Amino acid sequence: MTRTVPQIKVPADVERVVGKLAAAGYEAYVVGGCVRDALRGVDPHDWDVTTNATPDAIQKVFRRALYLNHFGTVVVREGDHEVEVTTYRIEADYADHRHPTSVAFTDSLHEDLSRRDFTMNAMAWRPATGDRPGELVDPFGGQKDLEAGVVRAVGEPRERFQEDALRMLRAVRFATLLDFTIDPRTEDAIRVSAPLAKTLSGERIQQEMVKILSAPRPSAAFRKMSDLGLLAVIFPELEIAKTIPQDKAVAQDVFEHSIATCDATPPDDLVLRLAGLLHDIGKPATFADGHFHQHEFVGEAKAREILRRWRFDKETIAQVTHLIRNHMFWYQTEWTGSAVRRFVRKVGLENIPALFALRRADNIGSGARSPRMYALEALWERVQEEIRTASAFSLRDLAIDGTDVMQALGIPQWPEVGRILSELFELVTDDPTLNTRERLLELTREVGRR
Repeated sequence: MTRTVPQIKVPADVERVVGKLAAAGYEAYVVGGCVRDALRGVDPHDWDVTTNATPDAIQKVFRRALYLNHFGTVVVREGDHEVEVTTYRIEADYADHRHPTSVAFTDSLHEDLSRRDFTMNAMAWRPATGDRPGELVDPFGGQKDLEAGVVRAVGEPRERFQEDALRMLRAVRFATLLDFTIDPRTEDAIRVSAPLAKTLSGERIQQEMVKILSAPRPSAAFRKMSDLGLLAVIFPELEIAKTIPQDKAVAQDVFEHSIATCDATPPDDLVLRLAGLLHDIGKPATFADGHFHQHEFVGEAKAREILRRWRFDKETIAQVTHLIRNHMFWYQTEWTGSAVRRFVRKVGLENIPALFALRRADNIGSGARSPRMYALEALWERVQEEIRTASAFSLRDLAIDGTDVMQALGIPQWPEVGRILSELFELVTDDPTLNTRERLLELTREVGRR
C-alpha cells in the first residue's frame, strides 16, 4: 500500500541524490532503517537510497561513485554525505543462512522490500518535490507495527530466518533497544529456527551483543534469547547458569544474578557490561556443596574463551578477564598500609575504578538492600590516601630504573637487574619513605651484594 504521511526531513545532500536519479528518469527512495528512525523521531545515522537504476546507470548519473561489490550497492559521494545507493534486487538460495547464492536486479520496489527482515525496516520514502508531497511506500504495515511497538518479520518468518540466521538475534535486539514486543508468529519461527544460529560467525554475534549491551536493561534480551532457544546455541555457558542455585536476596540462580549485575553496570562502558555479564560464568563448573571455590579463576578462563569466540579484540578481552579474576577481593579494616598498596599493585591502579564499579554492580545484582558498600568506600578512601602520598604501585614508580642499577653496580643488562628492581619494589611497598633516589641507590648496592 502507498500512503501519505507527515514530511520526513531528509538531509539536503541525500535529497539531491534522490533528485538526480529522478531527473535521470529513475525511481529513487530513501529506504530501511533511516525511514524507521525518522518516523520514530530519531535522527538516522545513515541514509540509504534504493532505485531501479542499475549500478552502471547509477555511476553514469554520479561522477563521484564507487562500485566494489556484486550486490548492487554503489557508494555515492554527495556534499558531506557518503550515500549507499542500491538497485532494487531479489535474492535466492541462502545456502549458508547468510549469503544469497544468487542476486538478481528487479524493477519492482515491492519485490525489493519483500526480501527485507522486519516490517518496520521494509518501508521506503520518496521526498516531496515541487507540488508532489512526500510519499511512504509501506506494503507490509511497517508504520502500524512501529506505532504499536511490534517487531514482525516480513512475509513468512521462517523463510526470513532461513535466509539469514542473524535476523533472529536482530529481532531480540530491536525488541530490547526499542522496548518493543516480538510478534507471536515471528517468535514461534525463531524457536523452530534457533538451531540455525550455530552457523553465525563470531564477528556477527559480537556486533549484535555490543548493541544489546548498550540497552538500559540488557537482561530483557538474555531472558528473551533463553525463552526462544537462542541462548543455548550461541551462549550455552549462560543458559546452563539457570540450573545453578545460589543464595542471593533476589536472584535465585546464577543466570538471574549475572544479568542483574550486567543491568547495574553503565550502558556506555562495554568492558564493565561484559564483566558484569560474565563475572560469575565460572560458577556452574565450580559448584559443589553450595559453594563456588575459585570460580573467579575458572570464570576468567571461560570468559576469555567466550570473548575470543565472539572475536573481541585483545585489549577488551584482557580488561574484562582481569576484572573477573580480581572481583572476589575481600577488604578488612585491619589491612595495613602495605596490604592496601599490595592490593593496588596486584590489580593495577588504572583498574581500581572499574573493579570497584563491578563490585557495586555485583552487590546490586545480589539484591542488597542498601546501595552503599561501606567497606568498599573505606578501601577507596585508603587507596586515595596512598595516591596522595605518592606511593609506588609499579616498577615505573620507583625513583630509579634499570640503567641506574647497571651504573651503580657496573653490570650489564641481564636478569640480575630485574631481580634487584623487584626486591627494591618489595621494600618500597612495605615502606614508601624508601622511594628516593639516594636511598634506593644505597639499597641497590646492598641487594647487589647478596
